[in-house]
Amino acid sequence: MPRKRFSAFDDFPVEENAAEDKTPRDSSRPAESLQISRQRAEKPDSAFILNQPKVPKVERIERLAPSQMMPDRFQPRRLLPTALRQPFYSGQIDCYQTAKKWLQMAKTDAGIQEQVDRLMRMGSSFEEHGQIKPITGSWVESGRGGFVFQIETGERRFWAACLQHAAQGGTEEPQLRIEVVESPTRMRQVLENRHAEPPSAVGQACEVAALILSELKLAPSRDIQDEFEYFRLARAQRMPPGLWEKIMPVMDLTRPRLVQLLNILSLPNQLLELADRHRIPERVLREILSAPQNQWESLIHASIKEKLTSDEIAVMIEKPRPQPKSRPAAAPDPVQQAINSLKRFTNAMSELDEDIQSAVLDELANDLVLSNRAEGFVNLMHDLAERIRIRQINRSRRR
Repeated sequence: MPRKRFSAFDDFPVEENAAEDKTPRDSSRPAESLQISRQRAEKPDSAFILNQPKVPKVERIERLAPSQMMPDRFQPRRLLPTALRQPFYSGQIDCYQTAKKWLQMAKTDAGIQEQVDRLMRMGSSFEEHGQIKPITGSWVESGRGGFVFQIETGERRFWAACLQHAAQGGTEEPQLRIEVVESPTRMRQVLENRHAEPPSAVGQACEVAALILSELKLAPSRDIQDEFEYFRLARAQRMPPGLWEKIMPVMDLTRPRLVQLLNILSLPNQLLELADRHRIPERVLREILSAPQNQWESLIHASIKEKLTSDEIAVMIEKPRPQPKSRPAAAPDPVQQAINSLKRFTNAMSELDEDIQSAVLDELANDLVLSNRAEGFVNLMHDLAERIRIRQINRSRRR
C-alpha cells in the first residue's frame, strides 16, 4: 500500500550523499550565490548561464517555493504563451497570477488547453508519486534587488506546480525539490527537453539555434524583447569548422536536417507561436515555407483546423499562374516604313553643308549604279520631283 504524503509536492527520500541542507538562510541573498554574484559582476546573466562545463557540479539539494524561482526566458522550448510572457518576465504578474490567466486562456484555445492538460497531469502525478526529478538552476541577481533561482532544467515541473496550485486555489505555496548547479548550460537544457517530452518542430528549431549561439558565445542581451528574434540570429552566422559536428549528436540529426529546422524560424512570430502550440509537424512546415509568403498564414490555419499532411498542403499551394504569351507584333507598314526612312535621310542631309552633301550624293550614286538599282531609283526620284513640283504650284495658287 503506497504511503500517504502530507504534501502533494513532497519528493522521494533524498539520497545519503545528497542530503538536504536544513540550515536557514537569508532568502534575499542565498549563501551559495555569493561566489556567483562576484563572477556575474563581469558578465550578464545570460552569458553566465550559457557557460558549458563538461561535468556540472551539484552544489546543494533543497526545497524551494515557485515564487523564489524564475524560468529562463531564452529556454528553447517555449511553454508560456506569448500573451503572458512579457507581463510575467517583466514582473507585472507573479507565477500564480500567470497560471490563473493561463487557465482562462485554455478555455477558448484548444492548443493551449492541450498544453495545460499535459502540465496538469504532471502536477497531479506529484500528489501520487512525489516530484521524482529535481529542478536544476543557479542563483542570479533578480534585477529588483535580492536573488532569484533561475531555472536551467525543469520548467515543466515549475509550471505544473503553479497551475495545480492556481487550479486548486491553495493558500500555502508548494515546495519543489531543486538542485543548485555551478554552471548551467544550454546543452543540458536541450538534452533535458528531448528526454522529457519530444519537442515540437518549432521547439527543435529553437534548440538548434540556441546550441549554435551558445557555442559562438552569443548571449542574449537584457534589452531583447523578442526571444524568436534572438534565435533567428543563428541563421545569419558563419559556422566555424566543427560546430555542426558538435550539435549533430545532441540533436541526433544530420546537418541538412539541422539547416531545414533553422529555416522554420523564417516564419513570422505569430505563425511560429501557432505552429509551436499546435505542434505542426516539420514536414508540413517545410511544405508551407515552399509556398509564396502571402499564403503562409492561411496554410498554417488550414493545417491546424484540418490536421493536413505535407502532401495535402502541397496540393493546396497556389502555384503562380503562367503569364499569357504576348501576341507577336504586327508587321510594320511598308509605306510608313519607307516614308520614315526617307524623312530621316532628308533631315540628315539638311544638316550637312554643301560639300558633305555632294560627297554623300556621290557615294549614294556609286552604290546605286554598282547594285544595278540606279535606273529604278532615278525614275522614283523623277516621279517624286514631279509630285513635289505639282504640290508647290497648288500651294502657290491657294495663297
